[in-house]
Amino acid sequence: MQFGIFSVSDITLDPTTGTTPSEAEKIRNTVTMATHAEEVGLDVFALGEHHNPPFWSSSPTTTLAYIAAQTERLVLSTATTLITTNDPVKIAEDFAMLQHLSGGRTDVMLGRGNTGPVYPWFGKDIRQGLPLAIENYNLLHRLWREDVVDWEGQFRTPLQGFTSTPRPLDGVAPFVWHGSIRTPEIAEQAAYYGDGFFANNIFWPKEHYQRLITLYRQRYAHYGHGTPEQAIVGLGGQVFMRANSQDAVREFRPYFDNAPVYGHGPSLEDFSEMTPLTVGSPQQVIDRYAAMREHYGDYQRQLFLMDHAGLPLKTVLEQLDILGGEVVPVLRKELAKDRPEEVPDAPTHASRVAAAGGAREARPHANRGDNLTGSRPYQDTPAPAGSAFGAAAARAEA
Repeated sequence: MQFGIFSVSDITLDPTTGTTPSEAEKIRNTVTMATHAEEVGLDVFALGEHHNPPFWSSSPTTTLAYIAAQTERLVLSTATTLITTNDPVKIAEDFAMLQHLSGGRTDVMLGRGNTGPVYPWFGKDIRQGLPLAIENYNLLHRLWREDVVDWEGQFRTPLQGFTSTPRPLDGVAPFVWHGSIRTPEIAEQAAYYGDGFFANNIFWPKEHYQRLITLYRQRYAHYGHGTPEQAIVGLGGQVFMRANSQDAVREFRPYFDNAPVYGHGPSLEDFSEMTPLTVGSPQQVIDRYAAMREHYGDYQRQLFLMDHAGLPLKTVLEQLDILGGEVVPVLRKELAKDRPEEVPDAPTHASRVAAAGGAREARPHANRGDNLTGSRPYQDTPAPAGSAFGAAAARAEA
């Protein structure tokens, strides 16, 4: 299991002080939060993508690269990258570069996004959201796996003999999670490619996400990637903790009541009953999230939303101390109990390189100048199954 946090990058007024942080302050605070996540023993930091106020994270790979330079083992992800409005060529390039700069501590969560106006801002039609997601990911998947791509689709100009650079680190693409709140077609897409499926698991009752995850597991097996139990599942979550549960409720209530997303709606108590939001003691959080496997089966990644709704940095860092010091160590043990051997661990770059038969270092031919001449742009090729890397490449060059 991997445990971590994610941020949606909202800049929200603190209802207890009446102050709103600046963009610069919030960006600095997010970097501090991410580095502190590693310090307290968490595994993953994920950052959303937005292109409108009150959010600041319009270029998550830039921020994640900066965080990578200040951390050593933290896996860096998005939550999510907009597969519908971003050019898949640019996604391929940006995340391969982040892979190299982070030493492989990179994956990507893809999603359609939940802000309707973003589509025309990038020249897209929201009515084509699903076809865009399907076509763009098909191209992205190929760009990371094929050195030379010929491609033609509906939504962008064709590619002829195109090579995305840099090539993925060690010849292995970043692991892909397909994130969804409500869309079964995205669960189907994740299953088709054998990728991970991440259920937001914040805004809806468990039965809603059970349907999506069950569909994904069944279709994962249908496409021959393994058993339903071997499918790669991630879950979101949301908590606020104090040693005394009454103190947690009292402190968090004004933030909940005024939150842009769910404020002025159901009460804190009703929302906590209907969704995984858990406001209370560390033990209450442990009990609630240790039971997730009963609802969704054994899974690989659990991320928590910690910095939303105007919570100040001091409070967020205190929450991370509790999460990393008191909650996650216990959850690791609880969710490992009786875990079947066939259930895979969370995918890592190292494990995926090993599964691919070893690393490949892409070395381009000199003085090409374009992507069209010659049979292939690189001197080396992946090692054939069962052969020693290097010898096969030398024979191929000969």
